[in-house]
Amino acid sequence: RELAQRLGFTSLERTLIATAVSELARNILTYAREGEILLRSLQEGDRCGIQVVARDQGPGILDVNLATMVGYSTSGGLGLGLSLVKRTMDELTIVSTPGQGVVVTATKWKRLQREGSSPGSTSYA
Repeated sequence: RELAQRLGFTSLERTLIATAVSELARNILTYAREGEILLRSLQEGDRCGIQVVARDQGPGILDVNLATMVGYSTSGGLGLGLSLVKRTMDELTIVSTPGQGVVVTATKWKRLQREGSSPGSTSYA
């Protein structure tokens, strides 16, 4: 939340990012028992963002497309974790090697304000 706040994300956006990070951490604990989550700020053209990389060396995901669908769960849960991350973040990449682990990269972008524009007049291309 602190990094997202420093980058100027709204309260709602910070909550969505924190929820996505929490879901990724829960998946690591549930399926791999240990792993890591890295956060970094990004700047690309007229936008800045936050990137979340969650990686583990667990059993991997056999069907990534199925795993990101609402309601799909292999642990008996509601199956909202990865589908929530997919819906709340702007970009999601999942690389899974069965038996060796998963790397999930999720990015949320925020448009930078142009000089001389007011907060309510930021244009989106």
